[in-house]
Amino acid sequence: MKIKLPASLLTYIIFTGCLYAQQPTATQPEQVTLDQVIGMALERNFDVILARNTAESYSADRRYANGAFLPQLNAQGAITWNNNEQSLRFEDATRNNSGKAESKNTSASVALNWTLFDGTKMFATLDRIKTLEAMGQLAVKDQMVNTIADVIVSYYDIVRQKQQLKAIQEQMAVSEERVKLADRKLQVGTGGKPELLQARVDYNAQRTQALQQEAAIANLKEQLNTMVGQQLPPVYEVADTIVVNLELRLEDIQTNLEATNFALQTLNLNTEAARLSLHERRAEMSPVLAFNAAYNWSETNNIRLINPFSALFSRSNGYNYGFTLTLPILNNFVTRRNIRQANIFLDRQRVLYDQAKVTIDFGVRNAYVNYDNARKVLLVEEENILFAKDNVFIALEGFKRGIITYIELRTAQQSLADAYTRLINARYLSKAAETELLRLKGALLK
Repeated sequence: MKIKLPASLLTYIIFTGCLYAQQPTATQPEQVTLDQVIGMALERNFDVILARNTAESYSADRRYANGAFLPQLNAQGAITWNNNEQSLRFEDATRNNSGKAESKNTSASVALNWTLFDGTKMFATLDRIKTLEAMGQLAVKDQMVNTIADVIVSYYDIVRQKQQLKAIQEQMAVSEERVKLADRKLQVGTGGKPELLQARVDYNAQRTQALQQEAAIANLKEQLNTMVGQQLPPVYEVADTIVVNLELRLEDIQTNLEATNFALQTLNLNTEAARLSLHERRAEMSPVLAFNAAYNWSETNNIRLINPFSALFSRSNGYNYGFTLTLPILNNFVTRRNIRQANIFLDRQRVLYDQAKVTIDFGVRNAYVNYDNARKVLLVEEENILFAKDNVFIALEGFKRGIITYIELRTAQQSLADAYTRLINARYLSKAAETELLRLKGALLK
């Protein structure tokens, strides 16, 4: 479908930069803001949900961690029926007897075991569980920051492609004007048919680019919808502009980075948990002092006896208490092996933390270089686009008067298309670099 615009309107488009003007439609799609998309992602993104699930598991362990300091109390009851054939033989043969013996035994007991000292293992266990709970919460925040960064980059990628589509549409308006001018020149005998054919070829090529651009936008919108758990409307629209913060400073990002980057905080707590786990293993070499107490009740009812000297009925009940000291001496070096493995794991966590710190420091410096370069390019391209627009306008007017050739007009038009592409990419890359810096700083989560 061709876009028919008068020359006066074309001039207005070129000078006012209608790149960001919204095209009217019969059915206006629902406008979705970046904040809305971020809110949906934090609620329904699968990676965030899984991170929350892991944190809830740690929190559940934390709620029951104090149980390590409490005694164990167990109750037991039993009832047994006996039906046996017995045969008794004595020196006095007159006392020999045989027959069936029946009895019922009933017993119940309550036993208490309370560990009073285990080399402070229970305290280390409690601290480790608390550390894991805090680590789980930080892991959720880290995943949320990463998800927000992904959403921002994806959202503004759609904006970038929209701007590129409107730039193509603006070029189509210029190409359409070229077609009309070439056709008019051919009719009056001042132009050649190759000019007209080339203008139509360029116009159709731009129509193809526009269709391909629309397909790319549709794919990106579907990807964004997948990131938020398919919560976006079937047909929606995003913003028209990319707002970039051009005032970020490297010193501000690097300041106190270890305390603001959630990934580093998580690894730091992981190292602390490994240290407490080593404490637990070392405590297993210490003696264990426990308090034990029990109450027992037992009753035996002999329904039928063969031995005349056995009691028909007996009952006993009472309690006992005391202390148990267990001193580990030799257990096939299992404890020493566990201590060694815990030491290795702790060293590994320290190395992982140092590695992550170096990687993040490098990532900050690299992201800032990209940000600073994109910022400088953006300032140049903001100025350059004005020159390119003026050049196309002058070339178009000159082509109307026959001062310049269609090749010169086409060159000016291509320069404008290239300028638009560089400007749009510079804005997007500036935003992507800004987002990466804020992600590493941990400043995306408010």
